[in-house]
Amino acid sequence: MARFVFNINGEQQEVQADPDMPLLYALRGDLALKGPKFGCGLAQCGACTVIMDGEAIRSCVTPMAVAEGKTIRTMDGLGAESDPHPVQKAFIKEQATQCGYCTNGWIMTTVAALEQDADVSDQDIRKFLSGLKCRCGAHMSMLRAVRSAADEMSENHES
Repeated sequence: MARFVFNINGEQQEVQADPDMPLLYALRGDLALKGPKFGCGLAQCGACTVIMDGEAIRSCVTPMAVAEGKTIRTMDGLGAESDPHPVQKAFIKEQATQCGYCTNGWIMTTVAALEQDADVSDQDIRKFLSGLKCRCGAHMSMLRAVRSAADEMSENHES
């Protein structure tokens, strides 16, 4: 067991864990966060996606040792019900989910990409979302939501 300290959603957190334990287990178990989900456990579906130091990563395969000292954002800290993040607003507007299990991965991946550059083409969107899975088939509504969020974030950046 080792002591790991990192910033989660703007707050310093400490977790005692095995250095090889997946970050996802600490986020859901030790810190009781509900955003990232256990999907495949193999970094193939994206349900566990979080943003670490500005990059979307799969927390199910990221060891605790890698998270030490990092800044991590989860959907739990992204926006509030009264003030959702622009990507969350777009997903709500487009009703872009069905069961919602995969939503964390789609939203967190989109946030990481659009916060780096919101002026993206549809091809760019498809590229940064490649690898995410949705078994319900809500892909088209999610793509519309991402396009809408990109347009709004790009507009707001230019203003």
